[in-house]
Amino acid sequence: MKDTPGWASPGSAPSDGQEPAGSGAAQPPEQPGQGGVNPSEPPSKWSKEQPPPGQWSAPSPQAPGQAPPPPPPGPGWGGQQPGGPGGYGPGGPGGYGGQGGGPGGWGPPGYGGPGGWGGPWGGPPPAAKPGVIPLRPLGIGEILDGAVSTMRTCWRTVLGISLTVAVVTEIAVILVQGFVLNDAAGTEALSDPSASLDELTQAMGTTMLSSAVVLLISLLGTIVATALLTSVTSRAVIGKPVTTAEAWREAGPRLARLFGLTLLLPLIAAVIIAVGTAPGLLVIAAGGGGGGAALAALGGLGAGVVALWLMIRFSLASPALMLEKQGVMKSMSRSVKLVRGSWWRVFGIQLLAAIIANIVASIIVIPFAFLAAALSGDGISGFLNGSDGQLDWTFLIVSGIGSVIGAMLTFPITAGVTVLLYIDQRIRREALDLDLARAAGIHGYGSETPGTTPGS
Repeated sequence: MKDTPGWASPGSAPSDGQEPAGSGAAQPPEQPGQGGVNPSEPPSKWSKEQPPPGQWSAPSPQAPGQAPPPPPPGPGWGGQQPGGPGGYGPGGPGGYGGQGGGPGGWGPPGYGGPGGWGGPWGGPPPAAKPGVIPLRPLGIGEILDGAVSTMRTCWRTVLGISLTVAVVTEIAVILVQGFVLNDAAGTEALSDPSASLDELTQAMGTTMLSSAVVLLISLLGTIVATALLTSVTSRAVIGKPVTTAEAWREAGPRLARLFGLTLLLPLIAAVIIAVGTAPGLLVIAAGGGGGGAALAALGGLGAGVVALWLMIRFSLASPALMLEKQGVMKSMSRSVKLVRGSWWRVFGIQLLAAIIANIVASIIVIPFAFLAAALSGDGISGFLNGSDGQLDWTFLIVSGIGSVIGAMLTFPITAGVTVLLYIDQRIRREALDLDLARAAGIHGYGSETPGTTPGS
């Protein structure tokens, strides 16, 4: 007998080793001595209460010489399997492999048939990706990959902006260091054990002034690069290229506000740390000695934690200012709103991006620094010992070339990660992916389409 589920005659199966009729139709066996079947009297093996006509379907008869039908596919979760009476088989209407549930079926509709997800254990359709990222909430790897993909896709614009800003910035730094800040006599006291307190104070002031001037010049370059690369990255998300001139037209009117924001954030952090260390410094001034130093260190540590917490909350203010055309204070409030509830995630991604950028820069800058030391006055030994306070032009130029190459590669990483993190937070909170899809020219994105799961 063929014991395939759903194909046996309903109600009974031959138990005496006899095969059912060749046609497969449900016919009672003929009695000896009878030429036919008495339609008024059902056979003994059939129940008197039969289902109405059309309730049970039998296989179509096989014509002579016709090839037998292929066997049904094996039982599984995804294929369309023949079902038993009432849908109780492993497939068929209402089964867990058929085209939807029915009365008495084992599974709900939509698991393998039309209107479902298109396959066994399937998921929703993939998100659209018109540019460097898919239009959905992003993972850490996708954010980093999006920043690198922006460099690869728009390499002429990205590297052109980064190289131009890095060259101009480094030339300014070299000129300032070579003509104004290269005063060896002013910093000799820092390496002299017999120097007086006044000499040490003056040397520290000169060093801090030099560092502040170099930092300010570098900060200006970073602001310009960030503003221009923000426009490039936002266009790369929707798959639309942008030239350097177009990026400058978009970013130029907001450079002053971005400069004010970039100066305001470190100033806030410095004020918080100063307030935290002030009690300890007052105790030291009053003759507290070790207790005052411990209090200042403890207060500075606590203030540093508070400053870090605030800086992360304000870390998305720059793209908010550039892309939303907001003022300084409004962009800071927007950043606080976007970071709320995701502080650790934003902190981790920003920290990882900074580590990667610093590693890339170090790989490039350190060899150039050793080469510059080898070509300068005292060689590598003098560079390592720090015995020569005077930096000659050879050292400044060669090390500056390494700094330019490092900045050209790190500017796009840091700016790209910040912009993509801002976009990711807005997708999660404000469904920005719908606006991005419309801007990319994707029609019907986000609407109910066949193949999606209702309620998803």
